[in-house]
Amino acid sequence: MRRGLVVLLGILAVFVLFALFVFGSFKSTQNQLVQKDEEVKNTWSNVDVQLQRRADLIPNLVETVKGFTKEESTVFGDIANARAGLLNARDPKAKIAANGTLDSAFGRLLALTENYPQLRSSDQFMRLQDELAGTENRIGVARIRYNKSLQDYNQFVRSFPNSIWAGILGFHINDAYFEASAASRTAPSVKF
Repeated sequence: MRRGLVVLLGILAVFVLFALFVFGSFKSTQNQLVQKDEEVKNTWSNVDVQLQRRADLIPNLVETVKGFTKEESTVFGDIANARAGLLNARDPKAKIAANGTLDSAFGRLLALTENYPQLRSSDQFMRLQDELAGTENRIGVARIRYNKSLQDYNQFVRSFPNSIWAGILGFHINDAYFEASAASRTAPSVKF
């Protein structure tokens, strides 16, 4: 009888240790998921700030171009609509899509400058173009960081046993990678 009690206590101890191990694994994974999810949100916020900065610079550049070109209202309307789409987008996927539309419209504006040599020599235009180029570089760096944090998050969510706990906790793969738009894959030809 005493030996049976010792065996029963041993089994109970193993069960308690196993339960503690499972609970520890669950809590550790939960904390890491929250940390990685917040990192994705933070890096997206950095991308969003740079997209907003670019959206704020574009109207000044458009107004400068308008001063030299009066008959190009279609391009200006397309940029205004694309900019509004970017500013009204609410989630990363929508902002990424809107950014592609803005890239395309903005590319047409820059191509338009080829027809106006006096515009290319304008100090204000050159200063705005330099500022915009710096912003584009910042967007590129922020995009790389965002995609890296998203990749890290997704790898963690998909790994075993994290995938089990992630499913229970409601964390899912996030496929909102910020990829280059189709318009940006083709380098514009600028002639001076």
